[in-house]
Order: sequence, then C-alpha cells, then structure tokens
Amino acid sequence: MSALDQTLSKIDTNMDGALERLFELLKIESVSTDPAYKASCTKAGQWLVDELNSLGFDASLRETPGHPMVVAHHEGPEGAPHVLFYGHYDVQPVDPIELWDTAPFEPTLKEVNGAKRIYARGSSDDKGQLMTFVEACRGWKEATGALPCRVTILFEGEEESGSPSLVPFLEATAEELKADIALVCDTNMWDANTPAITTALRGMASDEVTIHAASRDLHSGYYGGAAQNPIHVLSKILADMHDESGAVTLEGFYDGVEETPDGIKQMWAGLGFSAKDFLGDIGLSMPSGEANRSVLEQTWARPTAEVNGITGGYTGEGFKTVIAAQASAKVSFRLVGKQDPHKVAEAFRKHINDRLPEDCTATFKEHGRNPATQLDYNLPELKKAADALTAEWGKDAAIIAGGGSIPIVGNFKRQLSMDSLLIGYALADDAIHSPNEKYELKSFQKGARSWARVLEALAQ
Repeated sequence: MSALDQTLSKIDTNMDGALERLFELLKIESVSTDPAYKASCTKAGQWLVDELNSLGFDASLRETPGHPMVVAHHEGPEGAPHVLFYGHYDVQPVDPIELWDTAPFEPTLKEVNGAKRIYARGSSDDKGQLMTFVEACRGWKEATGALPCRVTILFEGEEESGSPSLVPFLEATAEELKADIALVCDTNMWDANTPAITTALRGMASDEVTIHAASRDLHSGYYGGAAQNPIHVLSKILADMHDESGAVTLEGFYDGVEETPDGIKQMWAGLGFSAKDFLGDIGLSMPSGEANRSVLEQTWARPTAEVNGITGGYTGEGFKTVIAAQASAKVSFRLVGKQDPHKVAEAFRKHINDRLPEDCTATFKEHGRNPATQLDYNLPELKKAADALTAEWGKDAAIIAGGGSIPIVGNFKRQLSMDSLLIGYALADDAIHSPNEKYELKSFQKGARSWARVLEALAQ
C-alpha cells in the first residue's frame, strides 16, 4: 500500500474515535459573542491545543484582547511546501432554544432519510469542519509517522463575533504564519456528492445617505407642490443608479471587473443549477440585474448596487400628511475582481451630489469597505487540490464562487500576501446559525479523507 492508501485506511478505522473526539469538542459551549461563555471559549481553545500537541504539533494558546488563538506548527519533509490551515472554534448563540429538537451542546447522531447526521451547535460551523483536517493529520501521523507538507494551523475564537482581534494578531505574527498557501475550511460543497473549491468572493462597499431639504417637516397641504420633497429626490436619484439593461450607471463602476473565462462559465452551466428553482423557492420567477447574464454569473462574478433600506417622513400607524425634511437610504455594492471599494463609494457619493436640486444637500455615513478576492484560475495548487477532491468523491470538483464574503481570505491576502483555497464539506441545508444545526457523517469522514489527499497532492 502507498503512504496515501495507508493514511486513508487509518482514517477509516479511526472513525469511531474521531466521532468521540468531535463530540467532546462540540460539548464545549464556546459562544464568542456572550461574555458569560468566555471561560468556555478558552476551554475549547485549550482542548484543541492539547489534541494537536498529542499529534506531535508544537501548539500553544495565544492570548488576545478577546478570545485566544490556537497556533500550531508541524515540520514536513525537506523542501516540502508550507500550508496554513484556518478554522474557528467559536460558535453562534443557540437561541431560540425552544426550536431545537435536541440539546445544542449534547451532540447527537441521528439517521434521517438513510443518512447519518451529527446534530449540535458548531457541528458544521465550524468544529466539524476543522476536525476533518485534524483527523487527516492524525491519519498521516499514525500511518506514516509524518506529514507530507509543513503545516501551520490557526484556529480563531472570535469569527462569530466579528474577529476584532484577528487583524492585529495577523500583523504581529505575519512572519510566523506566512505560508505558500492557505487552506480555509469554512465553506460548502456544491451538493451532497460534489466537492467544490470556492475561488472568488465578492467584496463590499456600503454607505448611508441622507438628503436634507426644508428645516422641518412640512404640512403637505400648505406646502405641497412648492417645497422640495427629499423622498422624491432620493427615490429618483436611486432609480438612476441602473439603466434599462440592469447595468450600474455609476462613473467608473466597472473598472477592474474582468470577464469570467469561458471554460469556467461552461463548468457552471454544467452544474445542474436551476434558476427557476432558485428564484421559485423565494416566490419569484424572473431574474433581475444585468441582462444576458446567467443567475450564477450574476451572483458569483458580477458586481451589484442594492438599496437595502429607505426611511423618511411618517411611517407609523395611520396617516400623517407631511413632506419630510429629510430622507435616508442604506446602499450596498457587492464587488468583484479588482474593483476598488473606496472608488466605488466615491462614485456613489458623486452620483448623489451631481443630481441634487436646489435647496437640497446630502450627508453620508460609511458602513464598510472590503475588496473582492479572486484566485488565479491557473494557480497550480488549485488544480492539484481539485484533482485530489475528484479522486475522493468520484465526481469532478466544482470550481465555484461565492456571492458573499469570508473576511479571513482578504486578511490573508492583505496581511500575509497569501492566496487561499476554500475547501469545505458543509451543505446548504446544514442550518448553520439556526436551531438544529447538523453535519453529515459522510461529510465528516470523506472530509478527513479529502484533506489527506489534498495534503499529499500539494506535496508533489
């Protein structure tokens, strides 16, 4: 048997023990947002440190102003690549507790429709996911006595509470943590039988704008028709952000937006995605946004301008005939490629100011600026990892993108100048952040086997 085959066999025979270890970790109530669970967060971090040290890692708990980080190092063969694996041990609160079918911190293995599932808070997000990598390392160590790569591990304890300590920690430990490639497990498969690597995440710029007109709210009978109505002004200006084809009209908005390669679009077309089902699930039928773009391209690879909320005038029960003195809107822009979030925000503010009529002014409040992340489709590590996943699952790994953001990926790029492979084994129906969170036993076992294969592939 090859070293890889021995490792995979060891992972399989270790599965009962692996589940026991995962259940131990899941029982620790590491809710990072609630100060009442501070000791539990430290306990979870220390549990991981002890587990990694038992596998031959040099692991330690690193204090931060919030919850501690777990950092561990393991040497690899001379000349082998260096990988940094990231996960987080903190979890979301469990409320509303009355909607759970089982106690959230008493992990339960159930069979549902022929599939075994692990139910507990953190089973999918992210304790089950990070333990797939730990068990892959265990398999390699017990089968061969070594790891095929040099491995550094970073487990965070504040991901679910905004990661306030992360950037200062990365900046302080940049030389220690920097590797050839980062591996991030906090993501999904395409479906229950198709592995995936997420190669792009949209960034975001968001602003709040307030249009000011009269010095006070006005009686609409006395002043109506003569006084500027800031709700009308704001509505018209916001409507002007898109043309008839759905394209965004802000000056320079598409600077840095690159076309998705035809081969990737063809791969997406072959994923079996149904736009009708996707929209039908939410009571819609027709795609909006840019014309002549598929829904996957619209949500994964194209930028957007969305109005997320509008307020102005009287919005309480009943009716009040006033012309508001001001009106406000919250607007966000999902960004792709090399779009500059600061330039996009400036273009939005210029769009507003250029269209203000006499007697109106605008004020703005910033709500965030984060660039998109895009992995080079020709990156050698991407192909190696995709081939490894295909070998394990028997289906070609889907090269997908994400409509949202995973901040750590941008942090690794900015603070450590390092690309990330986003490989996880969660499913869309895992109910993360919700009652009855679950993780498929198949995801846990084949996830560990997948990581063993990925490490071997990256070592080549």
